[in-house]
Amino acid sequence: MPTPSLSPPASAASTSVILTSTGSADGLLDINSAANTVNYPLGIYAAASSVLYDANFLSGASDQVAYTYKKLGGDVLDIEITAGNVYAAYEEAVLEYSYQINIHQAKNVLSDLLGMSTGTFDNNGQMTGGDASGSEVNLSFPKYEFRYARRVAEGLSREAGVGGNVTMYSASFNITGGQQEYDLQTIISRSAANNLDDATGTPVPYVDLIGNKKVRIEKVYYKTPASMWRFYGYYGGLNVVGNLNYYGQYADDTTFELIPAWHNKLQAAAYEDHLWTRLSHYSYELHNNKLKIYPSPDGFVGNMWVQFTADVDAWIEDSDKKHGVDGINNMNTLPFENLPYKNINAIGKHWIRRFALAITMGMLSQVRGKFSSIPIPGESIQLNGANLAQVSAADMQALKEELKAILDEMTYRALAEKDAQMVTNTKMVLENAPLLIYQG
Repeated sequence: MPTPSLSPPASAASTSVILTSTGSADGLLDINSAANTVNYPLGIYAAASSVLYDANFLSGASDQVAYTYKKLGGDVLDIEITAGNVYAAYEEAVLEYSYQINIHQAKNVLSDLLGMSTGTFDNNGQMTGGDASGSEVNLSFPKYEFRYARRVAEGLSREAGVGGNVTMYSASFNITGGQQEYDLQTIISRSAANNLDDATGTPVPYVDLIGNKKVRIEKVYYKTPASMWRFYGYYGGLNVVGNLNYYGQYADDTTFELIPAWHNKLQAAAYEDHLWTRLSHYSYELHNNKLKIYPSPDGFVGNMWVQFTADVDAWIEDSDKKHGVDGINNMNTLPFENLPYKNINAIGKHWIRRFALAITMGMLSQVRGKFSSIPIPGESIQLNGANLAQVSAADMQALKEELKAILDEMTYRALAEKDAQMVTNTKMVLENAPLLIYQG
Protein backbone atom coordinates (compact mmCIF):
# COMPACT_ATOMS: atom_id res chain seq x y z
CA MET A 1 0.00 0.00 0.00
CA PRO A 2 1.53 3.31 -1.00
CA THR A 3 2.41 5.82 1.67
CA PRO A 4 -0.15 8.65 1.67
CA SER A 5 1.11 12.14 0.99
CA LEU A 6 0.73 14.41 4.01
CA SER A 7 1.39 17.58 2.12
CA PRO A 8 -1.79 19.65 1.82
CA PRO A 9 -3.06 20.22 -1.68
CA ALA A 10 -2.48 23.57 -3.29
CA SER A 11 -6.08 24.62 -2.72
CA ALA A 12 -5.81 24.00 1.01
CA ALA A 13 -2.48 25.77 1.25
CA SER A 14 -3.88 28.85 -0.42
CA THR A 15 -6.74 29.08 2.03
CA SER A 16 -4.79 28.44 5.23
CA VAL A 17 -5.02 31.22 7.86
CA ILE A 18 -1.71 32.16 9.41
CA LEU A 19 -0.81 35.51 10.97
CA THR A 20 1.83 37.38 9.03
CA SER A 21 4.95 38.68 10.77
CA THR A 22 4.23 42.28 9.84
CA GLY A 23 1.17 44.38 9.19
CA SER A 24 0.49 47.11 6.70
CA ALA A 25 -1.44 50.34 6.68
CA ASP A 26 -1.49 50.48 2.89
CA GLY A 27 -4.85 50.34 1.25
CA LEU A 28 -6.70 50.96 4.48
CA LEU A 29 -7.12 54.69 4.18
CA ASP A 30 -10.34 54.63 2.19
CA ILE A 31 -13.56 53.95 4.10
CA ASN A 32 -15.02 52.43 0.95
CA SER A 33 -12.28 49.88 0.58
CA ALA A 34 -13.14 46.29 1.43
CA ALA A 35 -10.00 45.93 3.52
CA ASN A 36 -10.88 48.91 5.70
CA THR A 37 -14.43 47.68 6.20
CA VAL A 38 -13.29 44.23 7.26
CA ASN A 39 -10.27 45.16 9.34
CA TYR A 40 -11.82 47.99 11.33
CA PRO A 41 -15.47 47.14 12.10
CA LEU A 42 -16.27 50.56 13.61
CA GLY A 43 -13.87 52.70 11.63
CA ILE A 44 -13.79 55.44 14.30
CA TYR A 45 -10.08 56.09 13.78
CA ALA A 46 -9.58 54.38 10.39
CA ALA A 47 -12.39 55.83 8.29
CA ALA A 48 -11.22 58.76 6.19
CA SER A 49 -14.60 60.44 6.72
CA SER A 50 -14.39 60.21 10.52
CA VAL A 51 -13.52 63.33 12.52
CA LEU A 52 -11.14 61.15 14.54
CA TYR A 53 -9.37 59.66 11.53
CA ASP A 54 -5.66 59.37 12.24
CA ALA A 55 -3.01 57.84 9.98
CA ASN A 56 -0.90 57.21 13.07
CA PHE A 57 -3.64 54.93 14.34
CA LEU A 58 -3.29 52.82 11.20
CA SER A 59 0.46 52.70 11.74
CA GLY A 60 -0.06 51.69 15.35
CA ALA A 61 -2.41 48.90 14.32
CA SER A 62 0.10 47.75 11.73
CA ASP A 63 2.89 47.66 14.34
CA GLN A 64 0.58 45.68 16.61
CA VAL A 65 0.70 42.81 14.12
CA ALA A 66 4.46 42.43 14.51
CA TYR A 67 4.13 42.81 18.31
CA THR A 68 1.46 40.10 18.45
CA TYR A 69 3.38 37.80 16.10
CA LYS A 70 6.42 37.86 18.38
CA LYS A 71 4.51 37.70 21.69
CA LEU A 72 2.50 34.64 20.60
CA GLY A 73 5.52 32.82 19.08
CA GLY A 74 4.59 33.17 15.46
CA ASP A 75 8.16 32.45 14.37
CA VAL A 76 7.89 29.02 16.03
CA LEU A 77 4.24 28.01 15.65
CA ASP A 78 1.50 29.10 13.29
CA ILE A 79 -0.99 31.61 14.68
CA GLU A 80 -4.39 30.90 13.15
CA ILE A 81 -5.72 34.45 12.88
CA THR A 82 -5.44 37.20 10.31
CA ALA A 83 -3.86 40.62 10.47
CA GLY A 84 -7.40 41.96 10.26
CA ASN A 85 -8.17 40.32 13.59
CA VAL A 86 -5.25 42.19 15.14
CA TYR A 87 -6.40 45.48 13.60
CA ALA A 88 -9.88 45.01 15.07
CA ALA A 89 -8.40 44.14 18.46
CA TYR A 90 -6.27 47.28 18.37
CA GLU A 91 -9.32 49.40 17.58
CA GLU A 92 -11.21 47.85 20.49
CA ALA A 93 -8.27 48.44 22.83
CA VAL A 94 -8.12 52.15 21.95
CA LEU A 95 -11.85 52.50 22.55
CA GLU A 96 -11.56 50.66 25.89
CA TYR A 97 -8.80 53.03 26.98
CA SER A 98 -10.94 55.99 25.94
CA TYR A 99 -13.85 54.53 27.93
CA GLN A 100 -11.79 54.12 31.10
CA ILE A 101 -10.38 57.66 30.88
CA ASN A 102 -13.82 59.15 30.29
CA ILE A 103 -15.24 57.25 33.27
CA HIS A 104 -12.43 58.63 35.42
CA GLN A 105 -13.03 62.19 34.26
CA ALA A 106 -16.78 61.79 34.78
CA LYS A 107 -16.14 61.02 38.45
CA ASN A 108 -14.06 64.16 38.68
CA VAL A 109 -16.35 66.71 37.11
CA LEU A 110 -19.94 65.51 37.26
CA SER A 111 -20.87 67.47 40.39
CA ASP A 112 -19.54 70.71 38.90
CA LEU A 113 -21.13 70.15 35.48
CA LEU A 114 -24.68 69.25 36.50
CA GLY A 115 -27.07 71.39 34.50
CA MET A 116 -24.45 72.46 31.97
CA SER A 117 -24.84 72.02 28.21
CA THR A 118 -24.97 68.53 26.79
CA GLY A 119 -25.33 67.42 23.17
CA THR A 120 -26.48 64.75 20.76
CA PHE A 121 -24.27 61.83 19.76
CA ASP A 122 -23.98 59.44 16.85
CA ASN A 123 -23.67 55.64 17.02
CA ASN A 124 -19.95 55.95 17.76
CA GLY A 125 -20.41 58.40 20.62
CA GLN A 126 -19.24 61.47 18.68
CA MET A 127 -21.13 64.73 19.09
CA THR A 128 -23.40 65.66 16.21
CA GLY A 129 -25.19 68.60 17.82
CA GLY A 130 -25.34 70.81 20.86
CA ASP A 131 -23.06 73.44 22.31
CA ALA A 132 -19.97 73.87 20.15
CA SER A 133 -17.89 74.19 23.28
CA GLY A 134 -18.63 70.54 23.99
CA SER A 135 -16.30 69.32 21.28
CA GLU A 136 -13.53 67.28 22.89
CA VAL A 137 -14.57 68.68 26.26
CA ASN A 138 -13.14 65.54 27.86
CA LEU A 139 -9.70 66.96 27.08
CA SER A 140 -10.46 70.13 29.03
CA PHE A 141 -9.74 70.86 32.67
CA PRO A 142 -12.93 72.35 34.08
CA LYS A 143 -12.77 75.04 36.72
CA TYR A 144 -13.34 73.55 40.15
CA GLU A 145 -16.01 75.89 41.41
CA PHE A 146 -18.23 73.82 43.72
CA ARG A 147 -21.21 74.52 41.43
CA TYR A 148 -23.19 71.65 42.85
CA ALA A 149 -22.39 72.69 46.40
CA ARG A 150 -23.46 76.23 45.60
CA ARG A 151 -26.68 74.93 44.07
CA VAL A 152 -27.44 73.12 47.33
CA ALA A 153 -26.47 76.22 49.32
CA GLU A 154 -28.83 78.35 47.23
CA GLY A 155 -31.72 76.11 48.21
CA LEU A 156 -30.77 76.28 51.89
CA SER A 157 -30.25 80.05 51.79
CA ARG A 158 -33.69 80.50 50.27
CA GLU A 159 -35.24 78.60 53.12
CA ALA A 160 -33.27 80.74 55.57
CA GLY A 161 -34.43 83.90 53.82
CA VAL A 162 -30.94 85.16 53.05
CA GLY A 163 -30.64 84.55 49.32
CA GLY A 164 -31.35 81.86 46.79
CA ASN A 165 -32.34 81.92 43.13
CA VAL A 166 -36.13 81.79 43.48
CA THR A 167 -38.03 84.94 42.51
CA MET A 168 -39.80 86.70 45.41
CA TYR A 169 -43.15 88.29 44.60
CA SER A 170 -45.28 90.79 46.52
CA ALA A 171 -49.05 91.04 46.69
CA SER A 172 -51.44 93.20 48.69
CA PHE A 173 -54.98 92.60 49.91
CA ASN A 174 -57.71 94.62 51.60
CA ILE A 175 -58.30 94.39 55.33
CA THR A 176 -61.91 94.25 56.44
CA GLY A 177 -62.69 95.56 59.91
CA GLY A 178 -63.47 92.74 62.30
CA GLN A 179 -62.34 90.00 59.84
CA GLN A 180 -59.44 88.00 61.19
CA GLU A 181 -59.04 85.23 58.57
CA TYR A 182 -57.93 85.68 54.92
CA ASP A 183 -57.34 82.97 52.31
CA LEU A 184 -54.07 84.18 50.77
CA GLN A 185 -53.89 81.30 48.28
CA THR A 186 -57.24 82.30 46.79
CA ILE A 187 -56.36 86.00 46.80
CA ILE A 188 -53.02 85.49 45.01
CA SER A 189 -54.36 82.93 42.53
CA ARG A 190 -57.18 85.32 41.59
CA SER A 191 -54.73 88.20 41.16
CA ALA A 192 -52.49 86.06 38.92
CA ALA A 193 -55.42 84.98 36.76
CA ASN A 194 -56.84 88.51 36.39
CA ASN A 195 -53.45 90.30 36.31
CA LEU A 196 -54.78 92.70 38.94
CA ASP A 197 -53.52 93.19 42.46
CA ASP A 198 -56.28 92.53 44.97
CA ALA A 199 -55.89 95.84 46.81
CA THR A 200 -54.36 98.27 44.31
CA GLY A 201 -55.79 96.94 41.03
CA THR A 202 -52.43 97.29 39.30
CA PRO A 203 -50.88 94.61 37.02
CA VAL A 204 -48.89 91.92 38.82
CA PRO A 205 -45.52 90.41 37.79
CA TYR A 206 -46.71 86.88 38.55
CA VAL A 207 -49.56 86.84 36.02
CA ASP A 208 -50.32 83.29 34.76
CA LEU A 209 -47.56 81.85 36.97
CA ILE A 210 -49.67 80.53 39.83
CA GLY A 211 -52.59 78.50 38.49
CA ASN A 212 -53.10 75.56 40.82
CA LYS A 213 -49.61 75.85 42.28
CA LYS A 214 -49.34 76.39 46.00
CA VAL A 215 -47.61 79.62 46.93
CA ARG A 216 -45.19 79.86 49.81
CA ILE A 217 -45.80 82.87 52.08
CA GLU A 218 -42.54 84.34 53.35
CA LYS A 219 -43.53 87.62 55.07
CA VAL A 220 -46.65 89.51 56.11
CA TYR A 221 -46.42 93.27 56.61
CA TYR A 222 -48.29 96.56 56.39
CA LYS A 223 -47.55 100.26 56.17
CA THR A 224 -48.48 102.61 58.96
CA PRO A 225 -49.89 106.11 58.47
CA ALA A 226 -47.34 108.77 57.60
CA SER A 227 -47.78 110.45 60.97
CA MET A 228 -46.55 107.34 62.83
CA TRP A 229 -42.93 107.36 64.00
CA ARG A 230 -40.84 104.34 64.73
CA PHE A 231 -39.65 103.01 68.03
CA TYR A 232 -36.11 103.82 66.99
CA GLY A 233 -36.64 107.35 65.72
CA TYR A 234 -34.11 109.83 64.39
CA TYR A 235 -34.30 112.09 67.42
CA GLY A 236 -35.15 111.01 70.93
CA GLY A 237 -37.44 108.15 71.81
CA LEU A 238 -36.45 104.88 73.43
CA ASN A 239 -33.41 104.45 71.25
CA VAL A 240 -30.80 104.35 73.97
CA VAL A 241 -28.57 101.63 75.39
CA GLY A 242 -27.07 101.50 78.85
CA ASN A 243 -26.19 104.93 80.11
CA LEU A 244 -26.73 106.60 76.75
CA ASN A 245 -29.93 108.15 78.02
CA TYR A 246 -29.47 111.24 75.96
CA TYR A 247 -27.40 109.95 73.05
CA GLY A 248 -28.94 111.12 69.79
CA GLN A 249 -31.25 113.60 71.44
CA TYR A 250 -29.18 116.73 70.91
CA ALA A 251 -30.45 119.53 68.79
CA ASP A 252 -28.35 121.49 66.35
CA ASP A 253 -25.34 123.51 67.54
CA THR A 254 -24.78 121.51 70.69
CA THR A 255 -21.90 119.61 72.24
CA PHE A 256 -21.67 115.85 71.61
CA GLU A 257 -20.40 113.30 74.06
CA LEU A 258 -17.48 111.09 73.11
CA ILE A 259 -18.35 107.42 73.66
CA PRO A 260 -16.40 104.17 73.24
CA ALA A 261 -17.00 101.98 70.16
CA TRP A 262 -18.65 99.19 72.16
CA HIS A 263 -21.49 101.56 72.98
CA ASN A 264 -22.15 101.91 69.27
CA LYS A 265 -22.06 98.14 68.83
CA LEU A 266 -24.65 97.68 71.57
CA GLN A 267 -26.77 100.36 70.02
CA ALA A 268 -26.56 98.67 66.58
CA ALA A 269 -27.50 95.31 68.14
CA ALA A 270 -30.53 96.87 69.79
CA TYR A 271 -31.55 98.46 66.48
CA GLU A 272 -31.31 95.17 64.61
CA ASP A 273 -33.21 93.35 67.33
CA HIS A 274 -35.90 96.01 67.15
CA LEU A 275 -36.26 95.57 63.39
CA TRP A 276 -36.61 91.79 63.42
CA THR A 277 -38.37 91.15 66.72
CA ARG A 278 -41.36 93.43 66.98
CA LEU A 279 -42.48 96.29 64.75
CA SER A 280 -46.19 95.95 65.28
CA HIS A 281 -48.60 95.03 68.01
CA TYR A 282 -50.31 92.77 65.46
CA SER A 283 -49.32 89.12 65.13
CA TYR A 284 -50.58 86.29 62.92
CA GLU A 285 -50.84 82.58 62.39
CA LEU A 286 -50.55 80.93 59.00
CA HIS A 287 -51.98 77.49 58.24
CA ASN A 288 -52.23 76.19 54.67
CA ASN A 289 -51.86 79.77 53.42
CA LYS A 290 -54.87 80.89 55.49
CA LEU A 291 -53.87 83.97 57.47
CA LYS A 292 -55.37 84.77 60.88
CA ILE A 293 -54.56 88.19 62.38
CA TYR A 294 -54.35 88.89 66.13
CA PRO A 295 -55.96 90.97 67.52
CA SER A 296 -58.99 91.52 65.29
CA PRO A 297 -58.10 94.39 62.92
CA ASP A 298 -60.88 96.72 64.01
CA GLY A 299 -60.25 100.26 62.82
CA PHE A 300 -57.22 99.10 60.74
CA VAL A 301 -56.14 101.73 58.27
CA GLY A 302 -54.69 100.63 54.92
CA ASN A 303 -53.85 97.29 53.31
CA MET A 304 -51.55 94.39 54.10
CA TRP A 305 -48.83 92.95 51.90
CA VAL A 306 -47.31 89.52 51.65
CA GLN A 307 -44.06 88.35 50.12
CA PHE A 308 -44.31 84.93 48.56
CA THR A 309 -42.72 82.50 46.16
CA ALA A 310 -44.45 80.24 43.69
CA ASP A 311 -43.46 76.60 43.80
CA VAL A 312 -41.64 75.76 40.58
CA ASP A 313 -41.85 72.37 38.95
CA ALA A 314 -38.42 70.81 39.39
CA TRP A 315 -38.47 69.62 35.75
CA ILE A 316 -39.24 73.03 34.24
CA GLU A 317 -36.53 75.54 33.37
CA ASP A 318 -36.83 79.03 34.82
CA SER A 319 -37.79 81.45 32.05
CA ASP A 320 -36.00 84.37 33.68
CA LYS A 321 -32.58 82.81 33.91
CA LYS A 322 -31.02 79.49 33.26
CA HIS A 323 -30.25 77.71 36.49
CA GLY A 324 -29.54 74.22 35.26
CA VAL A 325 -32.75 72.23 35.07
CA ASP A 326 -31.89 71.26 31.50
CA GLY A 327 -28.56 69.82 30.45
CA ILE A 328 -26.18 67.36 32.10
CA ASN A 329 -27.94 65.24 34.70
CA ASN A 330 -25.74 62.16 34.95
CA MET A 331 -22.70 60.48 33.44
CA ASN A 332 -24.65 59.55 30.31
CA THR A 333 -25.23 63.16 29.24
CA LEU A 334 -21.69 64.41 29.73
CA PRO A 335 -20.44 65.76 26.38
CA PHE A 336 -17.60 63.22 26.30
CA GLU A 337 -16.45 61.79 22.99
CA ASN A 338 -13.91 59.11 22.13
CA LEU A 339 -10.38 60.28 22.85
CA PRO A 340 -8.48 61.45 19.78
CA TYR A 341 -5.69 58.99 19.08
CA LYS A 342 -3.19 61.83 18.75
CA ASN A 343 -3.82 62.89 22.36
CA ILE A 344 -3.00 59.49 23.84
CA ASN A 345 0.56 59.58 25.15
CA ALA A 346 3.16 56.80 25.47
CA ILE A 347 1.66 55.58 28.76
CA GLY A 348 -1.73 55.10 27.18
CA LYS A 349 -0.44 53.59 23.96
CA HIS A 350 1.55 50.91 25.79
CA TRP A 351 -1.55 49.99 27.80
CA ILE A 352 -3.46 49.78 24.52
CA ARG A 353 -0.76 47.56 23.03
CA ARG A 354 -0.98 45.09 25.93
CA PHE A 355 -4.78 45.12 26.01
CA ALA A 356 -4.98 44.50 22.26
CA LEU A 357 -2.69 41.50 22.71
CA ALA A 358 -5.01 40.10 25.37
CA ILE A 359 -7.99 40.57 23.04
CA THR A 360 -6.11 38.82 20.23
CA MET A 361 -5.37 35.87 22.52
CA GLY A 362 -9.10 35.61 23.15
CA MET A 363 -9.74 35.56 19.40
CA LEU A 364 -7.15 32.84 18.93
CA SER A 365 -8.74 30.82 21.74
CA GLN A 366 -12.06 30.95 19.87
CA VAL A 367 -10.41 29.57 16.74
CA ARG A 368 -8.54 26.80 18.50
CA GLY A 369 -11.43 26.07 20.79
CA LYS A 370 -13.52 24.61 17.96
CA PHE A 371 -11.41 21.47 18.31
CA SER A 372 -9.64 20.23 21.42
CA SER A 373 -7.21 18.20 19.31
CA ILE A 374 -6.27 17.55 15.68
CA PRO A 375 -5.63 13.93 14.63
CA ILE A 376 -2.49 13.13 12.71
CA PRO A 377 -1.23 9.74 11.56
CA GLY A 378 -0.58 7.72 14.68
CA GLU A 379 -1.05 10.66 17.01
CA SER A 380 -3.05 13.80 17.78
CA ILE A 381 -2.13 17.40 18.47
CA GLN A 382 -3.61 18.97 21.59
CA LEU A 383 -4.69 22.57 21.12
CA ASN A 384 -4.48 25.20 23.86
CA GLY A 385 -7.74 27.04 23.15
CA ALA A 386 -9.06 26.75 26.73
CA ASN A 387 -5.78 27.92 28.24
CA LEU A 388 -5.62 30.90 25.90
CA ALA A 389 -9.15 31.90 26.89
CA GLN A 390 -8.23 31.88 30.57
CA VAL A 391 -5.04 33.88 30.02
CA SER A 392 -6.87 36.39 27.83
CA ALA A 393 -9.62 37.01 30.37
CA ALA A 394 -7.13 37.27 33.24
CA ASP A 395 -4.88 39.69 31.36
CA MET A 396 -7.77 41.97 30.34
CA GLN A 397 -9.11 42.04 33.90
CA ALA A 398 -5.66 42.76 35.33
CA LEU A 399 -5.06 45.59 32.86
CA LYS A 400 -8.44 47.19 33.63
CA GLU A 401 -7.78 47.02 37.37
CA GLU A 402 -4.27 48.40 36.89
CA LEU A 403 -5.58 51.40 34.95
CA LYS A 404 -8.45 51.99 37.36
CA ALA A 405 -6.11 51.93 40.36
CA ILE A 406 -3.82 54.47 38.73
CA LEU A 407 -6.71 56.74 37.78
CA ASP A 408 -8.23 56.55 41.29
CA GLU A 409 -5.00 58.04 42.60
CA MET A 410 -5.39 60.93 40.17
CA THR A 411 -8.89 62.14 40.97
CA TYR A 412 -9.13 65.77 41.99
CA ARG A 413 -9.89 64.70 45.54
CA ALA A 414 -6.88 62.38 45.70
CA LEU A 415 -4.60 65.03 44.21
CA ALA A 416 -5.84 67.58 46.74
CA GLU A 417 -5.14 65.14 49.58
CA LYS A 418 -1.62 64.56 48.26
CA ASP A 419 -1.01 68.30 47.97
CA ALA A 420 -2.22 68.79 51.54
CA GLN A 421 0.06 66.04 52.75
CA MET A 422 2.97 67.58 50.85
CA VAL A 423 2.32 70.93 52.54
CA THR A 424 2.18 69.25 55.95
CA ASN A 425 5.40 67.32 55.34
CA THR A 426 7.16 70.44 54.10
CA LYS A 427 6.08 72.31 57.20
CA MET A 428 7.45 69.54 59.43
CA VAL A 429 10.79 69.67 57.61
CA LEU A 430 11.00 73.44 57.93
CA GLU A 431 10.17 73.28 61.64
CA ASN A 432 13.37 71.28 62.20
CA ALA A 433 15.52 73.46 60.00
CA PRO A 434 17.73 75.89 61.99
CA LEU A 435 16.91 79.54 61.55
CA LEU A 436 19.47 82.12 60.61
CA ILE A 437 20.61 84.55 63.28
CA TYR A 438 20.13 88.16 62.31
CA GLN A 439 21.91 91.10 63.88
CA GLY A 440 20.57 94.60 63.66
